Amino acid sequence: MKANKLPVLNDPIYGFIRVESKLLFDLLEHPYFQRLRRISQMGLSSLVYPGARHSRFEHALGAMHLMNKTVETLQRKHVAISEEEKEALAVAILLHDIGHGPFSHAIERTIFLGVNHELLSLGFMELLNKEFDGKLSLAISIYANKYRRKFMHQLVSSQLDIDRLDYLKRDSFYTGATEGNINSHRIIEMLNVVDDQVVVEENGLFSIEKFIMARRLMYWQVYLHKTGLVAELLLCNTIQYVRKIIKQGVAVSMTNDLMFFMSQDKLNPNSSAVLEQFSHLDDNDIYAALKQWQYHPDDILASFSKRLLNRDLMKMKYQKEPFTDFQIEKRKQKLSAAGFTEEYVTNFVFSNRISCKVYTNENPIKVLSQKGDVYSLEDFSSLFDGKTFSTTEIKHYLCYPKSK
Repeated sequence: MKANKLPVLNDPIYGFIRVESKLLFDLLEHPYFQRLRRISQMGLSSLVYPGARHSRFEHALGAMHLMNKTVETLQRKHVAISEEEKEALAVAILLHDIGHGPFSHAIERTIFLGVNHELLSLGFMELLNKEFDGKLSLAISIYANKYRRKFMHQLVSSQLDIDRLDYLKRDSFYTGATEGNINSHRIIEMLNVVDDQVVVEENGLFSIEKFIMARRLMYWQVYLHKTGLVAELLLCNTIQYVRKIIKQGVAVSMTNDLMFFMSQDKLNPNSSAVLEQFSHLDDNDIYAALKQWQYHPDDILASFSKRLLNRDLMKMKYQKEPFTDFQIEKRKQKLSAAGFTEEYVTNFVFSNRISCKVYTNENPIKVLSQKGDVYSLEDFSSLFDGKTFSTTEIKHYLCYPKSK
């Protein structure tokens, strides 16, 4: 273990970030956490926004910083939070994304089939808790929403959590999409706690309205941008195709860590051995595999890989209604007429839908009026239309190779 010096880190978003305890420093230095340096925060979005190359590591540090600022704000407002609870909140938010795999959300559930990063994050926290002699127990209780003070879990995971306050601002900064540039510190200054739930003071209403609008704009303009989305779909299809041909006995080279997951469909996410294996995976395993697969004798795998490496992506069309069988078949026939096999055509022409819901009325953001009453955001804001923002927006897409 390295000498503990409790460093001050320089972040381009917030300036200096202090690591405030030995436990936080030791967690930050742990290989499980250092791996996040090699996990892209925004998947393949850098193919659209060249600056979007920041990592989960940076996001986790930024979230920890904002959590500390939030606790300090609440303490000034006479919300009782002990030093033990403050550290536990910082640990919980620092490790909330530790279970992310290569390219974050882009191929989540595809490498480790059917398992999301939240479950894996909890598994890693449990492993670290054993290693650190139970010092993470309170943080795990808060993360899993088992702690008696429920507002603390809301700070880690809710519609107005510290996670979102960092990633919207950070992703906006690195992509240059200024529409997502929220005022995180202003929102934090307006937070309070009433009856064990997080509330926003009335003076912060405009900042919250901006926060929700920014989230919607970032989803459709950045996170679900059709070029970035088609790249992520192509990568998912590549992983699924490799898994299929491996079962057929086709030899496909890759790192041992990646092969462990590609060759097995059912793995126990609670197994320490499986988690340890997963902790060795990062974006580099995928890039190394793609560089090898571009020369594979299987034309489909080679084409998938070359397209991703060279940004020779598919064309994607969006529309409100599902694409008809006629529209899909028309695209397939054009490829078939060009001499491509039926299997190739099936893999390179596909249709589905994406959806986005930026707000839900089920667990609404609460506003504390100047008179001391608590209201749901949609009942208090004259601008915010709960039905508009809580409606699931759906777009249907059709992907196919560009015409040469």
